[in-house]
Amino acid sequence: MSLAEVSTILWRERELLELLLFKLEEEQLVLSSGRTRWLARATKEVEIFLEEIRKVEMLRAIEVDATAKAMGQPTGISLARLAEVSDQPWQDLLHEHRKAFLTMAAEIHAIAEANRELLTAGQRATREALLSFGESTPTYTQHGVAAVSSVRSRLVDEAI
Repeated sequence: MSLAEVSTILWRERELLELLLFKLEEEQLVLSSGRTRWLARATKEVEIFLEEIRKVEMLRAIEVDATAKAMGQPTGISLARLAEVSDQPWQDLLHEHRKAFLTMAAEIHAIAEANRELLTAGQRATREALLSFGESTPTYTQHGVAAVSSVRSRLVDEAI
């Protein structure tokens, strides 16, 4: 129930967020290389870090509430507000933690969005390639039954 304990937890959370960012970049490299052999493993590692971050966030919330209560502040206090009511050097340190969290959150959001776009593009390309080899098309008849086209010759560019 002290600012030192809160700061220690915040440092741990920052470390985990940095590792999450690294894992997301690894995932992006796997996606952009087209070598999806390791995609499931990279995604699993991201999920592991997300779960660990959730645990640390819960611990942080408990510790911040206890510290706020000891300081005569309401529970559920934000990090910005906790920094405002703290003495120096804690005030500056808590503001730095908050600034780092905002920066990392923006970076994580950007790379996660880029990864989603890569996954969507890969899924779409795979679906289109599979449809070009199959007999069916992604359309339906007037009765709601999948329309089947006749088999026709196809040219495959092996250079791809």
